[in-house]
Amino acid sequence: MNEKYDTYAVAIVIAFGSLVIGGLMAATLAFGSRDGFLFALGAAASAWLAGYAMFFDRARGFIALTALSVLMALGATALLIKL
Repeated sequence: MNEKYDTYAVAIVIAFGSLVIGGLMAATLAFGSRDGFLFALGAAASAWLAGYAMFFDRARGFIALTALSVLMALGATALLIKL
């Protein structure tokens, strides 16, 4: 296994899963948007799985999960702005 994939996988799990999407989850909870929270939760789960897809060298899975995470985060943001 290539060692550089491990570093990128950990960076993706930390950056997307805990910092960016965690803040979005907190914002949707603070404003009472249940649907936005569920979108943010789905985005966090997808980003978390994308880290493992990169760790196991599954490029197509990584791209699909990252795209799904971005779309769900945009959906949560759109619902948050709508309030």
